[in-house]
Amino acid sequence: MSFPLLTATAVLPAVGAIATAAVPAARRTAAKWLALLVSLATLALAIVVLVRFDPDGDRYQLTESHAWIKAFGVRYELGVDGIAVALVALTALLIPFIILAGWHDADPLETGSRRWRPTQGFFALILAVEAMVIISFESTDVFVFYIFFEAMLIPMYFLIGGFGDRAHEHGEKAAATQRSYAAVKFLLYNLVGGLIMLAAVIGVYVVAGNFSLQEIAQARADGSLHMATSTERWLFLGFFFAFAVKAPLWPLHTWLPNAMGEATAPVAVLITAVVDKVGTFAMLRFCLQLFPEASKWATPVILVLALISIIYGALLAVGQRDIKRLVAYASISHFGFIIMGIFAMTSQGQSGATLYMVNHGISTAALMLVAGFLISRRGSRLIADYGGVQKVAPVLAGTFLIGGLATLSLPGLAPFVSEFLVLVGTFTRYPAIGIIATFGIVLAALYTLVLYQRTMTGPVKAEVAKMPDLRVRELVVVAPLVVLLIFLGVYPKPVTDIVNPAVRQTMSDVHQTDPKPEVEAAK
Repeated sequence: MSFPLLTATAVLPAVGAIATAAVPAARRTAAKWLALLVSLATLALAIVVLVRFDPDGDRYQLTESHAWIKAFGVRYELGVDGIAVALVALTALLIPFIILAGWHDADPLETGSRRWRPTQGFFALILAVEAMVIISFESTDVFVFYIFFEAMLIPMYFLIGGFGDRAHEHGEKAAATQRSYAAVKFLLYNLVGGLIMLAAVIGVYVVAGNFSLQEIAQARADGSLHMATSTERWLFLGFFFAFAVKAPLWPLHTWLPNAMGEATAPVAVLITAVVDKVGTFAMLRFCLQLFPEASKWATPVILVLALISIIYGALLAVGQRDIKRLVAYASISHFGFIIMGIFAMTSQGQSGATLYMVNHGISTAALMLVAGFLISRRGSRLIADYGGVQKVAPVLAGTFLIGGLATLSLPGLAPFVSEFLVLVGTFTRYPAIGIIATFGIVLAALYTLVLYQRTMTGPVKAEVAKMPDLRVRELVVVAPLVVLLIFLGVYPKPVTDIVNPAVRQTMSDVHQTDPKPEVEAAK
């Protein structure tokens, strides 16, 4: 039997989480280093998966399949296509930076505080989330996917509620109340989505007799499995609702600003750059592949909801006075672009959406982590409490600017390519939607540049006059992300070469081809 590489990629951080949690309480530093080493080893395995994956080979590669619950047709099936490989690599890449950025976020609070922050638990929970996200990307059994899709809510709940941001304008007691509220809201929203999806998962089994994604999709393609139109639409809605909550899509988005605002900056990155990608990924893998006709039926409504997310998220970002909530609303706008690209049903749109998942993860990580370093120095999340930072901490201000420019999709930085592809792909089939969506770019420029102007330029406020610049550990976190933003902005081919074959296969699943140009090119 060949080495189960995909299983190892998910099991390693899970075992690392258990080992980190078991480190004695007095050995906090040892727990941190153990978690970091496990995350780096997981990254090494993800790189092996990336290298061994052949974009021109079979759709699902490095597959594993073992009987699990025979009575219900549940199998432990794993396999990756180009989209999954890219997102596994993104997850494994970001976790070491998240751990380094949060190196002191779970240290004991100042003397006199009644609340103890168990360092080992913080890093163990991060590794547990990594394990569950990776196996969600790898699973090709609907039931196995559902288990880990829901299970990741538990460690995320404790990360938000138990290890929230220390910077709160109304003190520790108010901060604890807000953390609890944000954690419960996150859990309830996602649990409701998951319960609705569970009903749809059971419906899939009743109709198909098994949970294997590949078998069901193949049976749908060759006509041996027929779903009534109404049945397919109801099942699609059950799956899509859960994924739209996770993504998050308007109007199911309201948990995200609370969660990101109250979480530490590294955990906020874990939410929006890693966990939320499971929702958009699952739309491509499960909604389009299992329910192609229902996906096309729902496309007009979904595109309108995505468009609302783009404009609504950007408008609310413009009016924010809290740095982290601004980034949260900007992410809602960006997820609108991703979902719009998926359901534009064009190869450019879906390639752009997949590339956007990767690029958004990197750009949001860069911006939010630098914002976290800034907030930890000043002890405030309010934009009004800053001013003139670039004069006392130029490296911090410079990296903050690059992260912000990536957020507004400046040409030459990675998100520009993906956003451009999404808009082009949408415009070719739905020109009105594509045109209106471009206003999101204008609003992105407004909220990003206003944020930078109010925090980094102008007179130096007394509270930031002695603010230190980025330290070595913080530079180690930020510098690789900046390099990736520039590299993928200039040369996105390594990612597009991996994801494009999978996108073509997805387009085939929904029986769609790209619209022909209305005006033929001159010969």
